[in-house]
Amino acid sequence: MAEFVYPPVIAAALTAFRALDCRIEIVGAEHIPAKGGAVLVSNHISYLDFLFAGLGAFKGGRRKTRFMAKDDVFKHAVSGPLMRGMKHIPVDRADGQPAYEAAVKALREGEVVGVFPEATISRSFTLKKFKTGAARMAADSGTPLLPVVLWGTQQLWTKGRPKTLTKRHVPVTIMIGEPIVLTPEDKPVMVTRRLRAAMTEMLDRAQREYPGRPTGPDDTWWLPAHLGGTAPTLEQAEAEDEAEAAAKAERRAQR
Repeated sequence: MAEFVYPPVIAAALTAFRALDCRIEIVGAEHIPAKGGAVLVSNHISYLDFLFAGLGAFKGGRRKTRFMAKDDVFKHAVSGPLMRGMKHIPVDRADGQPAYEAAVKALREGEVVGVFPEATISRSFTLKKFKTGAARMAADSGTPLLPVVLWGTQQLWTKGRPKTLTKRHVPVTIMIGEPIVLTPEDKPVMVTRRLRAAMTEMLDRAQREYPGRPTGPDDTWWLPAHLGGTAPTLEQAEAEDEAEAAAKAERRAQR
């Protein structure tokens, strides 16, 4: 079923990007493995990141990425059938073990599985703490980690900002790093630190080489604070995340 669903979705996305003159640059496409399983690990700054991270793997090696995503998306009347048809993997945050096992199985069968180790969108547009799941999956399946960094996608649709899906001429950088191959002696915590360090360097490069600039004082929201933008700092963003999580927990308790 995936082969009937995935290609039209990719074609529709490419058509939309062309219509918006979305200036996509893919750096490091040669690092996409031609075959075999791999854990594609991406930073998370936009609700559209799965499209762009998946596009990098597809354009670089004609690989279709099966992303791990929260199961709410699979329950939606429109997105649910598409997600299932493309063989994405639903994650129940109350019990993630079935999703983990499904991901390892897919990796062993030669699939590329996409993971966002920060779990949620980074409001600061810098890297948050990484969970160790990606490294554990790579170790259990005997597959490499494939670091991917996105930049520019936050201008289209991100947390706490209105959608700007019709914004034209937005540059988007998709940077793919060298695969990280694990050894039996590697510990998931140490591998995760190594992965995050590599992606930090990649993100810094993507930001430095990014061709886009704010159009004025009111357009600096998409730049991180350390680059002179008005996005919250990592500490401020974490406080906002904690406040949001507490509010959601309170609403659930009142139901």
